[in-house]
Amino acid sequence: MANVQAQMLKLFERPYDPMNLRRSDVPTGSAGTVGTRFGGATVPSLSDADKNQLGKALSVPRGSVFSFFIRSHREAAKDLCAFLMKSTNASELMQSAAKVREEVNQSLYNYALSFTILHKQDLRNVRLTAVVEVFPHKFIPQEELTKMQIEVNRTPSTATTPLVIEHGPDFANTTVKPEHRVSYWREDYGINSHHWHWHLVYPAGMNVNRDRKGELFYYMHQQMVARYDMERLSVNLKRVEKLENWREPIPDGYFSKLTVNNSGRPWGIRQDGTFLKDLRRNDAGIDFLDISDMELWRSRLMDAIHQGYMLNPNGERIQLSDNVTTGKRGIDILGDAFEADDRLSPHYLFYGDLHNMGHVMLSFCHDFDNAHREEMGVMGDSATALRDPVFYRWHKFVDDVFQEYKLTQPPYTMEDLTLPGVVIDKVGVVRQNQLNKLTTGWNVREFEASRGLDFNSPVTVAAHHPSRPCSLRLSSPDNKQHRKQKSVTVRIFMAPKHNERGLEMGFMEQRLLWAEMDKFTEILKPGKNQIVRPSSESSITTSSEFTFRSLEAVNPAMPGAPQNTEANFCGCGWPDHLLLPRSKPEGMTYQLFFMLTDLDKDKVDQPAVRRCADAVSFCGILDAKFPDKRPMGFPFDRRPPPSLQDAVVTSAADYARLGNITIQDITITFLTTAFRSRQHDTHI
Repeated sequence: MANVQAQMLKLFERPYDPMNLRRSDVPTGSAGTVGTRFGGATVPSLSDADKNQLGKALSVPRGSVFSFFIRSHREAAKDLCAFLMKSTNASELMQSAAKVREEVNQSLYNYALSFTILHKQDLRNVRLTAVVEVFPHKFIPQEELTKMQIEVNRTPSTATTPLVIEHGPDFANTTVKPEHRVSYWREDYGINSHHWHWHLVYPAGMNVNRDRKGELFYYMHQQMVARYDMERLSVNLKRVEKLENWREPIPDGYFSKLTVNNSGRPWGIRQDGTFLKDLRRNDAGIDFLDISDMELWRSRLMDAIHQGYMLNPNGERIQLSDNVTTGKRGIDILGDAFEADDRLSPHYLFYGDLHNMGHVMLSFCHDFDNAHREEMGVMGDSATALRDPVFYRWHKFVDDVFQEYKLTQPPYTMEDLTLPGVVIDKVGVVRQNQLNKLTTGWNVREFEASRGLDFNSPVTVAAHHPSRPCSLRLSSPDNKQHRKQKSVTVRIFMAPKHNERGLEMGFMEQRLLWAEMDKFTEILKPGKNQIVRPSSESSITTSSEFTFRSLEAVNPAMPGAPQNTEANFCGCGWPDHLLLPRSKPEGMTYQLFFMLTDLDKDKVDQPAVRRCADAVSFCGILDAKFPDKRPMGFPFDRRPPPSLQDAVVTSAADYARLGNITIQDITITFLTTAFRSRQHDTHI
């Protein structure tokens, strides 16, 4: 086929409408066809044999919420993916996908087709479009979509100029409640797209066992909460409190103003002061679940942490420790049990499904027994969950359990922390020739809504969404004692210097606020060195947010640079416009932490592959091991040693006594006027 990319895109477009494909877009076969032709193309139909192979894939009703947090929905996704994965080439996959498109739940279909493209070796050059363009109603409120339709109706049929609707950051609430000050961040479609894509790459219960999957679940979500806390401090809110007592009311409600599908059915809402209740929703394929079951699972996980081992179904002990050279780290095992992946958990029936069912219970707490036949809330979908304030309270609890384990691990030693013979002389961040002074502000990002919804428009319908751009120079690490070149890992973290009371934070208070900014390798020559690192190359962010329009413009004969061939995996990453925290108009002081470690101790033995240059810290490398032996979050994932160089450690700055570590104060100022982003460089 001349252009597989363009043909695959047709399968994602307008998921709630009948297929409207050209004759050449869907290969026909011997499986039979439906009686109706869409746009001249004969769409293959499902045979009885096909339906038998689909298993539970037909169990999720069309038009309803597909929630990967519900086990029966995960099983439906697994069966649909298995059906699609049987395709031996792109032509067969398109034919199979066309068969099921009108039969299965639309979000389930999108997930399964995306999963299949991501995992089939012969489709590594096919790229996934941004989920916001496939399902704009999950990101834009119904009121705005209605405005778009009204504008379309007023547009002459001869119009050629794209129709653009401005879409503000405060559509779901006012600033009356303090919690609403950070709604601009929670409702940013970049972080919600990231969360959806991450769970696509690292799904639970899908026979995916990527290297350090459980640890990545812990680390990515821990970093997400740390970045949220930085935003809260930027708008004079205290850090988020964990949702620990499940028998007290949840103070903050959430009204998303979004719809589940294009029929206008709204997501469930949660009033202020809503209680969690025992779950009695058998309509969604969910077993009845009591709060006491959740409490029991939590107790068993905490017992395992403090006993130092978990149990498998045979009663055998599985030791939990991060100081391992072979096998899994304890944090990896704990992550598999907590998330939970029923195949990877040491004992799924015993340790339960705490993380996933927490999402489900919170998403149904407004109608726990289906008495009002209300849809689940946004916490039930990985593409919308981050919008709700309770997501961060829930994941603060999740992280608190992981931190309980991390604090059982011994502090790092001098051997772990030092790099003899290498000294960082000075560091700095440069932007527009200003040293250690950065600015953030509002910018505008555009996406096309008319690919996911049919506006019956003669022109493109797009939405403008405000966002914050940002961008980081390292200067002169001195390789003094080595006569040969020395390969090092450069680790950069950032944290606010002061807490909500304006006090400078000690090590343990600041420990969970250190956000990873970048991690990369460098070869130091003997003597003075200078390293310049643009923020656009950060190891946590991705700028590969492909749109329908950009992908259609790709020449199949010239797909682009080699690294673009793994773009689906690269799409898993933190949005680059949120690399920096917002900060305050009067400016805030942050600390940048720089650390050089020995690459010979860090590197992982594996073939020299670099299939994805984006977001390695949060997403790893496709079909390869995570490229860093150290625990994720090192050196802040554990409590500090009691002393370094015969002096007590009370703050992160005390680590800077070591030559290979330094800390630099910087100022970030929030500009209330809009501006276009400019690249920052970090110099060591």
